[in-house]
Amino acid sequence: MRFLVVILLLIFTSSCYQVERDCSKFKTGTFLWEQESGGKLLKTTFTRTKEFQIENYEGVIDSSRVEWINDCEWRVIPMNPKTNADSRAYLFRILNTTEDSYTFEFKQSGREQTYQGTAIKK
Repeated sequence: MRFLVVILLLIFTSSCYQVERDCSKFKTGTFLWEQESGGKLLKTTFTRTKEFQIENYEGVIDSSRVEWINDCEWRVIPMNPKTNADSRAYLFRILNTTEDSYTFEFKQSGREQTYQGTAIKK
């Protein structure tokens, strides 16, 4: 009997918490992403439409094409790469959302290493 009570308690408590994932409101807009690297806070501002993304990183502006896979996943493909390595697409996936931000993971196409970040909608 105790075993059944424990199982039911686990089912009820685990079903109460669900990660919010309202991705559609983050498909377009202007966003800020901050990350620390080497003890320095780096800031990237980007504006995304359904088809394009324009990034401003440390005063350098870069444009990419956006291809949506579904509401929560997309590819960013550089439009004017300077090197072969720069020409690889990045794959993004939203993990969870809040009212004004989303946590995401991304990796460069053909690479295994995955990174995470949080973008705030301005």
